[in-house]
Amino acid sequence: MKLATIGVGNAGSKLVDRMVEFESETNRNLCRHVHAINTARTDLAKPEYIPEERRVLVGDTNQKSKGHGVGGDVEIGAEVMSADIDELRRAFDDIEIHNVDAILVAAGLGGGTGSGGGPVVIDALQEMYDEPVYALGVLPGEYEGGRPALNAARSLQSFVNKTDNFIGFDNDAWRARDQTIEEGYEEMNRELAARIVTLLAAGETDDSEVAENAMDSSDIIRTLNTDGVSSIGYAATAVDAGPQGLLDKWGGGGTDEDSLDDASQATKIKALVRRATNSRLTLPCEVSSAERVLVVLSGPPGEFSRKGIESARQWLEQEAQTVEVLVGDDPRERSSQLAAAVLLSNVSDAPRIDAIQNQAVDAQEQIAQQRAEREDKINDLITDENDDLDPVV
Repeated sequence: MKLATIGVGNAGSKLVDRMVEFESETNRNLCRHVHAINTARTDLAKPEYIPEERRVLVGDTNQKSKGHGVGGDVEIGAEVMSADIDELRRAFDDIEIHNVDAILVAAGLGGGTGSGGGPVVIDALQEMYDEPVYALGVLPGEYEGGRPALNAARSLQSFVNKTDNFIGFDNDAWRARDQTIEEGYEEMNRELAARIVTLLAAGETDDSEVAENAMDSSDIIRTLNTDGVSSIGYAATAVDAGPQGLLDKWGGGGTDEDSLDDASQATKIKALVRRATNSRLTLPCEVSSAERVLVVLSGPPGEFSRKGIESARQWLEQEAQTVEVLVGDDPRERSSQLAAAVLLSNVSDAPRIDAIQNQAVDAQEQIAQQRAEREDKINDLITDENDDLDPVV
């Protein structure tokens, strides 16, 4: 698949940056076009792999932003992005749409720029192009508080309703307690980049070997053509005793024997797919609630097994309770690992989303109560006890 990839806000831009890094490290060619869009000038300086000419600052002349961000305010984020919509359209004119299969918009839903501006960006893209538009959204952790949860709950509705598919990532499921916030975010970005690129890069035209069970971009598009919310599982294992620097950086683990007979290879394939499905999903969900499932096996072609692929597909049909299961391979001759990425498309049972909605409702009620109480206190402060005094005008 070939993508135009657009990061909105700080979290979204960092994700796109990590995706470009990972595809470069693994000899892939997924992101044919990249953009970073932000309301904060300092955040636009952070990407390492997104070219400077592809970084767009919006709101620098807006009195509520002035190039310093929107302070986590989702309404201002939408307002600033809408005010600069002509500048965004000019930037998107550079997309060589004939060279991409779909557009991916990445954003964090807890802040103001991504959650408020993301839907505006999606509207602009859909007005300009007919290609599918997908969203990659990061849900805030419960520890981040009520305001980010409220932003996320409101923004999630817009992202899901406007896009062809929304791929969710839950911070709560991935943040380790012994990590600093910055360390946690960096690791989560790498984990998510590995999953997204491994899954969506299958079938793109490059110098890799043609797959025996080819996963074409049309298969990925069909699986994502369900609307709704999706989640990704991933597992990887080493296939030789060579240098492990890349595996250490991007995930994976374990070692394999140099050669395995076909039965053992088939067993390994099925076990890897099961581990990917039952591991930490990007968005924890009930596997049986998925409408469609797609699996991409990526690695040296000698590691693939037709029996293993068929066995994994049959197992997934039982687990997901659907016959809409596609399994294909993505040969990577020089890869030192065998990886499985599992896409669960249009899931209907994701407890974390329910939890965010409940937290958001509580936060909204608390904000309204606090506002009313503060207005009463201010009124008591500026008026006399018996209300004998009148204002001048």
